Amino acid sequence: MRILILLLLFPILTLTAQQSWPDELTTTPEKSNFVKTSSHADVMAFINAITSKSENVFMFSMGTSKEGKQIPVVVLSKDKIKTATEAKATGKPVVYIQGNIHAGEVEGKEVLQILMREILLGDKKHLLDNQIILFAPIYNTDSNDKMEKGRRPSQEDSPLEVGLRENSQGLDLNRDGMKMEAIETQALFASVLLPWDPQVFVDLHTTNGTWHAYSLTWAPGYQSSGHPAVYEYVNNKMLPEITSVVKSKYDLNFGPFGDYYLREGWPPKNFYTYNHHPRYLVNQFGLRNRLSILSEAFAHERFYQRIHSTYRFVSEILEYTNTHATEIIETNKRAESETIAEMQAGAGKIKKGVRFKMAPLKKLDNFITYDYIQKLKADGGFEYIRTGKISSYKDVTYHAKFEVVTDATVPHGYIIPARFSNIAENLRMHGIKVETLTKSTTLTGEFFQIDKFEKAKQAFQGHAMAQADGKFVSATKKFSRGDFKVEMNQPLANLIFYLLEAQSDDGLLTWNFFDEYIEKAKSENKPVEYPVFKIIKSK
Repeated sequence: MRILILLLLFPILTLTAQQSWPDELTTTPEKSNFVKTSSHADVMAFINAITSKSENVFMFSMGTSKEGKQIPVVVLSKDKIKTATEAKATGKPVVYIQGNIHAGEVEGKEVLQILMREILLGDKKHLLDNQIILFAPIYNTDSNDKMEKGRRPSQEDSPLEVGLRENSQGLDLNRDGMKMEAIETQALFASVLLPWDPQVFVDLHTTNGTWHAYSLTWAPGYQSSGHPAVYEYVNNKMLPEITSVVKSKYDLNFGPFGDYYLREGWPPKNFYTYNHHPRYLVNQFGLRNRLSILSEAFAHERFYQRIHSTYRFVSEILEYTNTHATEIIETNKRAESETIAEMQAGAGKIKKGVRFKMAPLKKLDNFITYDYIQKLKADGGFEYIRTGKISSYKDVTYHAKFEVVTDATVPHGYIIPARFSNIAENLRMHGIKVETLTKSTTLTGEFFQIDKFEKAKQAFQGHAMAQADGKFVSATKKFSRGDFKVEMNQPLANLIFYLLEAQSDDGLLTWNFFDEYIEKAKSENKPVEYPVFKIIKSK
């Protein structure tokens, strides 16, 4: 009799252990056997469907794209949060995760939809206990729908068609963090980053082609001149722990992001991360005293495999942030308070880097990769060709450290002439406090005298990247009513420094904000004085 009861109960137990979803909560890849990826209309329909089924979700638009599409942000919370003010009142950290910044890299877009239904209606409701989650699944809305075959050769038409990398203005949204020219970037800062102030930022990508053998690679924000606490927490604690958990629970191999180059020979001796510039949003978050993570699915796996690895990574990130919510808030607060204290105590004396070079960080002693062999060519030379064998190599140098090449003194503040209102506007879009002088004042400090000004011959993101060299000259100057003043005793001081320093390798001079002024002075054979004055002595 007992056996009969258990047999009768078994189908019920099986059904309750499994989750089934209605058609409107099934993603496009799932419906198409992973041949297709979601269109903007598909994503919006999914969001509309799930918001009708749960009171713990709210959708708002961070902005409207050039082609008139909403850029949706989905708020998931136990407290039925609808505004940034309500979120701050809970004391819980906000975790912001976005997909589709490059519209050909589609795994994040699909994973965030899957996680919405599992967190709101499935077995991951506990992830809302200690945090508020913001998902932006389809950040690059316009280019997502410009789907064609062959856009991502390394993905081997899996899925068959994907969208464009750049947005509808022709801009790479992951190179726009400093100049902020894209509609999407301005919307992201105005509607999400400034009001909601995420404590953690995660950007979901897919690699471009190196045949390592990791299902997913990651990187922290390389904050360069920022406070080290946020980088150290993510790189030394958070990511290694998540990587270990994913390996033990799912037998997935994750590791640090990078590329190797066959021109250096085989087997690989070096593995290089991407560069440190805060034009990349993940890097800029370090300058903002916040945690950030870059996720890169492995391009050469099939679409469903890339979804699986990204899903596991994001799920474990959210498990970690939910468990360590208080610790994360405290880490960011420490970075912020110590940044302000450093400015108050050291302004006019300390120096920070403005240009950097990549350098070795550590040795990778279990580096897994698809192997290569030499093939003789008819001319007697040889080439490397990939095999199907996966090998592990020792003593691979990981280049993921950034050493200072050029530094500059950190001032008490900067003065920007009134004519450069576009500079003040850029700073304000970043969330930086900019004052306007109400009366004339005399200040002591220094300006940068430009002796050499060069611009790249090849365009990058529609810009001829600029570089200035010269020397600092001490001076006492009088400034007028209407000029702009930027004090450094504020949380974003390290970002201010990187934006405004004349020799910064990713500052506003680099992005041609001062070209007209500099080139006019050069044409008149005058000494070129960089117009942003550094206040070295406080009153």
